[in-house]
Amino acid sequence: MRVYHKAYVYLTCGTDLLVFDEPDTPQLGLQVPGGTVDPGESFLQSAMREFAEETGLALDAAFDHFSDQDLPFETIPPLGQFKPAPDRPLRGRHLRRNYHVRIGERPGDTWEHYEMFPSGGGDPIRCRFFWIDLFGAQAQDAEKFFAAFGAPLEALRTRLPRFVKYS
Repeated sequence: MRVYHKAYVYLTCGTDLLVFDEPDTPQLGLQVPGGTVDPGESFLQSAMREFAEETGLALDAAFDHFSDQDLPFETIPPLGQFKPAPDRPLRGRHLRRNYHVRIGERPGDTWEHYEMFPSGGGDPIRCRFFWIDLFGAQAQDAEKFFAAFGAPLEALRTRLPRFVKYS
């Protein structure tokens, strides 16, 4: 089984988490920015580069490592949150390092950006970015997230004060 080293960014503003979906493959569900560590690159360098490539944003903030994941995709049944896009199968063992980054102000409520150089090759991937409340129903449902991106959310929630939101 091939091993892939991956780095992901869980960006929060207050109790909101930046996520994205792929409008052209909506069955994938929610994801967070990140991806494959390039040769000679550290996990941290990869997290910073992948975040900028996927979102179109550069962050001037601390990247705090908060969790790791070991996902042997070839042995996980392709159901629910683990169901890949037909043209982008999940293969191998993915060793993930997850970083938490906090910002004080959102760069936007929603936007689209293209990942121009997907690690698996192929056409650019259209990503639609938006925010969800980490303490809301959508973030509590692991099945809303693709490929176990929702699994670290409980650990992330413990790092944040729970704010009262007023409408």
